[in-house]
Amino acid sequence: MEDNKSIRLEHDLLGQRELPADALYGIQTLRGVENFHISRFRLDQYPLFINGLAYTKWAAAEANHQLGLLTDAQYKGIQAACKAIIAGKHHDQFPVDMIQGGAGTSTNMNANEVIANLALIEMGHRPGEYEYCSSHDHVNRSQSTNDAYPTAIHMGLYASHQALLPHLKELIAALRDKAEAFAHIVKMGRTQLEDAVPMTLGQTFGGFASILENELQHLEEAAADFLTVNMGATAIGTGICSEPGYAEKTVEALARITGWHVVLATDWVGATSDTSCMVGYMSALKRVAVKMSKISNDLRLLTSGPRCGLGEINLPARQPGSSIMPGKVNPVIPEVISQVAFKVIGNELCVTMAGEASQMELNAMEPVMAQCCFESIDLMVNAFDTLRSLCIEGITANEDRCREEVHNSIGIVTALNPYIGYEHSTTIAQKAMQTGRSVVDLVLEEGILTQEDLDAILDPKNMVRPVKLDIHPKC
Repeated sequence: MEDNKSIRLEHDLLGQRELPADALYGIQTLRGVENFHISRFRLDQYPLFINGLAYTKWAAAEANHQLGLLTDAQYKGIQAACKAIIAGKHHDQFPVDMIQGGAGTSTNMNANEVIANLALIEMGHRPGEYEYCSSHDHVNRSQSTNDAYPTAIHMGLYASHQALLPHLKELIAALRDKAEAFAHIVKMGRTQLEDAVPMTLGQTFGGFASILENELQHLEEAAADFLTVNMGATAIGTGICSEPGYAEKTVEALARITGWHVVLATDWVGATSDTSCMVGYMSALKRVAVKMSKISNDLRLLTSGPRCGLGEINLPARQPGSSIMPGKVNPVIPEVISQVAFKVIGNELCVTMAGEASQMELNAMEPVMAQCCFESIDLMVNAFDTLRSLCIEGITANEDRCREEVHNSIGIVTALNPYIGYEHSTTIAQKAMQTGRSVVDLVLEEGILTQEDLDAILDPKNMVRPVKLDIHPKC
């Protein structure tokens, strides 16, 4: 130890370095910080990942203690350190860049060093007095970065998934509320941006809700893969440097500590190089992102105008929309949601390519995969809340505009087709386009149907669901 109370000296394979005396991280964390000025994404920005590291180290310590590889004092110190971290303390001591070389070694050692030094304090020692509790020999006992790091990622991502679900469900509920509120409003449906057939505005919002709701199961199924871990595989999957039974004891402890159904991979070698669970979850999340952007696109179209577009709905006005055009208000919330979707879709591609880059017994690209996954979940949570609270909940309908569009549309001739036949329908549609007159007026003028028949066919409840009416053309 150094006499200067403001610093302490630590050494590793490459030499000796000074650290602040009260720093909970150590020399390998310092080297990681110095080497990887890559992104603005630091480990301390992802608390659930840090918690995943703490869960993993706690479980390993419990197994090692049961096997007689840690003293009671060492185990209690490590346990107390992990509990403090899980409680949200000391996260500022995790400064390494999420994107790093070394297959996650800097992150693993950051956790080892912080936990070791917290354990030392718990045991009545000073940070850096590793002879009593070592980051390598005790906190990292029976482990490699190649099993501890991916296990921690899995735990952190599963926790992140659980945190995401309520936000998505709240958005779905808000869309359902609008579907109910707008159930009575008939509007024109559109295909290829052309007039199609009538529907209700409620059906539009119900459709938004259902396509998102369908993704809940896909997300759950993809997230379940995170609960299979390779803990105990150590360096390449052979379990070298661990004792018989260690892997099983660690995973049992991990399941108990987290309360999740964590299981040990059956083939450790395969599991150590396999990152498909991240590929799979990002694929599921991309599905949601694609649908979020589709919904945002539709909202922008439905609110377009306000006078020279569709103008069927009104989005809440959130900010003046132009520095040069007075009175302009833009659909800024749907716009930002689409941008989030594009970012998540890009992250999914990054994860896919990094997953493909696995070589031999390890995928060294896990750091960028983890960063993309954690970032994407955070972005989607914010997107769900933003779209719900700042847009969906405040949407109102322009009922008169919707009604006018239906009345003026040539598309309602499709509703008449089953009763007057394709030939009559085509003739009426052509005349309507040529003259600008309404389909209803032309049908009555030609004597094809009576007003009573038209009223029955064009009753909103008969146009938005399958029906069978006993109506036939009069000529």
